[in-house]
Amino acid sequence: MLSSSQGKLVRNGEEKKSVIWIEGNIASGKTTCLEYFSKTSDIEVLTEPVSKWRNVQGCNPLGLMYQDPSRWGLTLQTYVQLTMLDRHVLPMACTSPTEPLKGHGGGKKSSTPVRMMERSIYSAKYIFAENLYKSGKMPEVDFAVLSEWFEWIIKNIAIPVDLIVYLQTSPQTCYERLKQRCREEEKVIPLEYLESIHNLYEDWLIHHKSFEVPAPVLVIPADHDLKKMLHQYEENREKILMAHC
Repeated sequence: MLSSSQGKLVRNGEEKKSVIWIEGNIASGKTTCLEYFSKTSDIEVLTEPVSKWRNVQGCNPLGLMYQDPSRWGLTLQTYVQLTMLDRHVLPMACTSPTEPLKGHGGGKKSSTPVRMMERSIYSAKYIFAENLYKSGKMPEVDFAVLSEWFEWIIKNIAIPVDLIVYLQTSPQTCYERLKQRCREEEKVIPLEYLESIHNLYEDWLIHHKSFEVPAPVLVIPADHDLKKMLHQYEENREKILMAHC
């Protein structure tokens, strides 16, 4: 059930849970970070619903957007906004409809004190929709409609977050990782696109000169190899998992 709290819609009867967003560029290491904490901590992990973005009643809006962003940018970003909102308002102790990570099976009940999310409705708007608009690939009217939906959502629906973990990665590192993992939709992504996404993230989470930052930010340099990154996650474990204290 939804109720009103300070003018925003929230769910009834939920215990306070620390909510952490893992933010960063494409191929910055978000999945590795989520896998590490899902294996070593009693937390709830919500991955980006990429499988939904790849298959909407047989259509692939993610692939279409990368092929022709001017035509399909609004279509994808509207759906991303909807599916990310669905993640944000999931009851805090419910079955998690994610693509399961290793060590965290879908269909498992969670009553853990920490929820960790891959990205957010904020980065969907402030980074990816903004990039489409600034690069001239989203018409002004499309961006205006998407923006009004976003503003209504954050004004009227509670989007909990206690900490933003920003995996700060150079565009060149992301580009090399992206080529190695060979996801079909990402084959057309140029380095320039990753540079644009990087700059928007820096403006938002580091320089605070573009948009609202809804929680404290923990910056983790993420250009390193896997061994070094796992060490950094362990070093920052207490800061991350105790974000609500």
